[in-house]
Amino acid sequence: MSTKPINITMKAIILSGGKGTRLRPLTYTGAKQLVPVANKPILWYGIESIVAAGITEIGIIISPETGGEVQSKTGNGDRFGAKITYIRQDEPLGLAHAVKVAQPFLGDAPFVMYLGDNLVQSELDLFIDKFKSKHLDALTLLCEVENPSAFGVARVDETGKVLQLIEKPQNPPSNLALVGVYLFSPAIHQAIANIQPSPRGELEITDAIQYLIDQQQSVASFRLQGWWLDTGKKDDLLAANQIILDTCLESTHEGTIDEASKISGRVHVGQGSQITNSMIRGPVTIGKNCKIQNCFIGPYSSIADDTTLIDIDIEHSVILKGATLEGISARIVDSLIGERAHLKVAPQRPKALRFMIGDDSQIELT
Repeated sequence: MSTKPINITMKAIILSGGKGTRLRPLTYTGAKQLVPVANKPILWYGIESIVAAGITEIGIIISPETGGEVQSKTGNGDRFGAKITYIRQDEPLGLAHAVKVAQPFLGDAPFVMYLGDNLVQSELDLFIDKFKSKHLDALTLLCEVENPSAFGVARVDETGKVLQLIEKPQNPPSNLALVGVYLFSPAIHQAIANIQPSPRGELEITDAIQYLIDQQQSVASFRLQGWWLDTGKKDDLLAANQIILDTCLESTHEGTIDEASKISGRVHVGQGSQITNSMIRGPVTIGKNCKIQNCFIGPYSSIADDTTLIDIDIEHSVILKGATLEGISARIVDSLIGERAHLKVAPQRPKALRFMIGDDSQIELT
C-alpha cells in the first residue's frame, strides 16, 4: 500500500521543453506548446484543466531555447487563478529527468504530470479522485490507439492494474497508449533514483513506473473515454483545432461586419476586427484587430490577432498572429501559417495550395 501523504496539497508540473522538431519550421522561432489551437496556446489548455481540478501550484518545465518565451507569454499564473513556478531543464534528458529537476518544487507532495503539447477531453477530477481514494503511487491515463508501437504502451489486468509498461514496442502487448497525463506519490522520486538512462540516453518515465510495479507499489490505470490529441505534428494540430472549434467555440461578434458580408454558423470575431465584403462559414474564430476583405473563410479556420486577409479563400487552416495573405483565389486548405508570414500570389494561379510556413516568412508565387 502507498505511503503517500494524502493530506498534503497536490501540485502539478507541466512539461513545456523539447525542440518541437515535428513542427518545424514554426518551432525554429518559438515553443511548440505556444502554437495556438482556436487562438489559444496549447499549453494554456493544460493549465486551465489543472486549475479546474483544484490544483493551483503549478511548475512549468522549460528549456533554455524557448523558456523565456513560455514565461513571458504565460506569466505568473494570475490569469488562470494559479501560482506558476518555472523550472529549467537544461537538456531534454527524458520525462523522468524532468521530474528529477522539479523535485525541489514538488517536495513531498503528490502531483500531476502533464505533457504540455497534449490536448485531452477529460475532467481531471475523476482521475484525481481515483488516485486519492485508492491510495495509489502512480495512476496512468490510457487511450486506445490504432498504432500502439508509436507510443508507450501498458499491459493491464481486468481491474485496470498496470502489469507492464513498454516504450514504443515492436510487438505491443495491447493497444493502450500512455496519454501523457500521470499522477504520482513521492515514491516516484525514489524510483527515478534507481533507474538508468535508456539506449537513447534519457531517463524514461515508463522505466520509473515499471520500477514501482516491480517493487509491488500500487500502480493503476484510468481509461480515457474522450479524445486525446498529441499536437506535435501539423495534421494533429489541425485536427485539434477542428475538435476545439466544434466543442468549445461560442458565437460572438465584437468587431465590425459590413452589410455586404455574410456570417453563418458559430463564428467569433474579436474586438477591433473589420470584416468587409466577405463570407464566413463557421465554426471559425477570428482574433482581435484583423482585417478581412473580399474573403471566404470556411469551417475550422482559426485566424489569430492582427492578421490581414485580402482576396483569400481558406478553410480548415490555422493562421498565426500578424500574418498577411493577399490575392490568392485558389483555396488554401489544411495549412498552418506562422506569425508575421507574408504570402502574396500573382495572377497566374494554381488550382490548390497547401502550406506550412514558419514565422516571418515572405512568399510570392508569380
